[in-house]
Amino acid sequence: MGDIRRIGVLTSGGDCAGLNAVIRAVTHRAVGSYGWKVLGILDGTLGLMDRPLRYTEMDLDLFSGRDLLRAGGTVLGTVNKGDPFAFPMPDGKVVDRSLDFVDGFHRLELDGLVVIGGDGSMRILKQLCDKGSIGMVGVPKTIDNDVEATEYAVGFSTAVNVVTEALDRLQATAASHHRVMILEVMGRDAGHIAVNAGIAGGADVILVPELPYSLEGIAQRIRKVQAEGRSHALIVVAEGVKTLGGEAATVSHSGGQTRYGGIGAYLSERIAEATGTETRVTILGHVQRGGVPSMRDRLLASAFGVHAVDLIAQRRFGRMVAWQNRGVIDVPLEEVCVGPRCLEPHGPLLNAARGLGIYVGEVPPA
Repeated sequence: MGDIRRIGVLTSGGDCAGLNAVIRAVTHRAVGSYGWKVLGILDGTLGLMDRPLRYTEMDLDLFSGRDLLRAGGTVLGTVNKGDPFAFPMPDGKVVDRSLDFVDGFHRLELDGLVVIGGDGSMRILKQLCDKGSIGMVGVPKTIDNDVEATEYAVGFSTAVNVVTEALDRLQATAASHHRVMILEVMGRDAGHIAVNAGIAGGADVILVPELPYSLEGIAQRIRKVQAEGRSHALIVVAEGVKTLGGEAATVSHSGGQTRYGGIGAYLSERIAEATGTETRVTILGHVQRGGVPSMRDRLLASAFGVHAVDLIAQRRFGRMVAWQNRGVIDVPLEEVCVGPRCLEPHGPLLNAARGLGIYVGEVPPA
């Protein structure tokens, strides 16, 4: 087993604030401390699957001339579709292109790969790397904060700040027009954004995918607010919350893709009918992914990037860096690739929301 000389880094899945800060930390640690070469793989797995291979060498000059610590998105590009094990081709066929990825890694003569991704990316990239005996280290990123084994993922803090600011702005409009304002936020399987921002932003109702709710429960909370002398209310709902009939609210996009969206509009009509109040809906959408990363995301990204490179130096592959108990640790990828980390129905944040009088859905048995 020879010395480590060259490593790759890629971003996979949806973008978020803080990705460039991770790339910067990986490059600084690998080049500055170990004297390695770092190759940035363009557009996630596609950069190693395409021919010719698509990559760029990352050096310290890149970061001295461009302040990527503060930049949103990812300079490497990313993809959140096109499973390499079932890749859609132009002729409509689906083929297994996993060996193209493996071959691309070995053609570049890489000695390790840093993967910055969410729970889905971790699962797919682990399968790819296992197939090709590739040394992988993961860095968790997702605005949904639903990666297992870590308290925080890169991008979450910034997204919560964006939602909280939106609630601050909506409150004034709601008060001025005596309205119920509904804010639909991201969160397919987990309601971490909704509950964190909802508490911080003074919401009266927070609906998350993990808990059932009733229209009467929402209406009772609004009536209570009105009885207390307030003529407006704020509601935060995660996009993955289902209709009262148990169906997902979705919208169709070009290319035949279906995405979550529309639960805010669905609830608006029913809340207006049930309470007689005027309602309005705001959908933040991709605004939550963009912008300058928060202090917490920059700090997390920097600590994660350094630790990921150190794991490669120690040849401790098959692990993901994580934040637990106010510090950076690392965990086996097997503990991560088990599906999304959801809110506990009686966890501290949901209990805090209930203690504040916020309606968060029907209380399940303890």
